[in-house]
Amino acid sequence: MRQASVMGILATLFMTVLTACGNSAESNHSQEVQDMTSDRMEAEHEEEHTDNPAAGDLFTIDTAISDATGDPAFGDYGRLIFPVDDWYYSGDTLGDLRLTYYSNIDPDMTVEIVNYMKEHAASGDAIFYDIYTEEEKAADPEKEDTGLFFFKGNPGERFAVCNAGGAFAYVGAMHDSFPHALELSKQGYNAFALIYRPGAQTACEDLARAIQFIFEHAGELEVNTDGYSLWGGSAGARMAAWVGSYGTTAFGANDFPQPAAVIMQYTGLREYREGDPATFVTVGENDGIASWRVMKQRLDGMSALGIDTEFHSYPGLSHGFGLGTGTVAEGWIDEAIAFWQRQVHKDEFIKENENEQLYF
Repeated sequence: MRQASVMGILATLFMTVLTACGNSAESNHSQEVQDMTSDRMEAEHEEEHTDNPAAGDLFTIDTAISDATGDPAFGDYGRLIFPVDDWYYSGDTLGDLRLTYYSNIDPDMTVEIVNYMKEHAASGDAIFYDIYTEEEKAADPEKEDTGLFFFKGNPGERFAVCNAGGAFAYVGAMHDSFPHALELSKQGYNAFALIYRPGAQTACEDLARAIQFIFEHAGELEVNTDGYSLWGGSAGARMAAWVGSYGTTAFGANDFPQPAAVIMQYTGLREYREGDPATFVTVGENDGIASWRVMKQRLDGMSALGIDTEFHSYPGLSHGFGLGTGTVAEGWIDEAIAFWQRQVHKDEFIKENENEQLYF
């Protein structure tokens, strides 16, 4: 580009001198030089953008949601990026997006997520995985609307599965699981966001199957299956708690280890039992759907059973604050990650001690 710019300056000077001399023939030649210079600059510009197919063609807050979901980079799974049942969201553009039951939606985050997806998909990275076979989907067409979006972290790092809420009526992934998964991947963890069939039973079946898929394809995905975590908001938090507590076999999948930690946001679940996974909770104190008092009572009861817990409530926040960017809850995800990692190290310490006892 620097060479092209110099040539442009020289061509302009050349043209000026010839014009002053009144030499029309050489002036025509100068125009040819200028045209050649312009052509070369355009060629270099095109070459730069050929190196990155997504460059110059990314989404903005003014992009229509339909244009994002229909982008060729996504193929058929683009329809799952936003709720399949579109009456649960409003807005024509990425910047106007609104989701039922959710507050604090960040348009810049929405744009960042779909651009992340597009750039990786355009580069040939696998960002979506089916969890059911074609035969299973043919037998149960509702399974067509399921799958895992993958936000890849460091190869060999542990994984997390994030589950969005939506009152078991729809999946609010764009605000309640995609942002979490993206942030986890930025910190090196391998994060999956599950698109599941609405309904408490079917959602848990899909989560159990997703865990099975990840364990069975751990080598291909380059993930460490030891000490994984389950995350969720609202209905998604119940999924994480139920599968974490009752296990994958209770929901039709093969038997896999319990998660090291369950990270829950804003859901008024009361039930718990001895042996439940370590649990971290966040909730707004102005939440009209999930009572922070109910959530705290549950964790107090779990703590009394010797289960490791951590509780955070935030004044003024209502239901569905997601990452809480720009609010008093901002940064909670770092505390949740630290909680998860403490459980991982604790489990590693216990295993090491058990191995030493076996050795002696």
